[in-house]
Amino acid sequence: QVQLVESGGGLVQAGDSLRLSCAASGRTFSSCGMGWFRQAPGKEREFVAGITRSGGNTDYADSVKGRFTISRDNAKNTMYLQMNSLKPEDTAVYYCAGSLRGYFGRYSYVNDYDYWGQGTQVTVSS
Repeated sequence: QVQLVESGGGLVQAGDSLRLSCAASGRTFSSCGMGWFRQAPGKEREFVAGITRSGGNTDYADSVKGRFTISRDNAKNTMYLQMNSLKPEDTAVYYCAGSLRGYFGRYSYVNDYDYWGQGTQVTVSS
């Protein structure tokens, strides 16, 4: 069992940066492919970025590629999302998710992930 807790969200202006963290409890964090998803009001939850169990491979949605960087520290049971050059369209609740089957990429689905955090709000004003 893995419990995930996101932090680091907030209200920023366009062009600013934020760093989200996802702290995991439990022994299986390093066994999970991990992902960041987001959900804006009235929209479906969408994939943002993902990372393999070891951290050796990453994948990004086209909308954030070049602006966001995902990373993980298995020794600290923590995953991160560095978000730069934020845009108003990045406004959403951001969720971290863990997949025991190792899913992590842009073609993964919500149902591919076994564990979810409660979400953290990111609001970008223009």
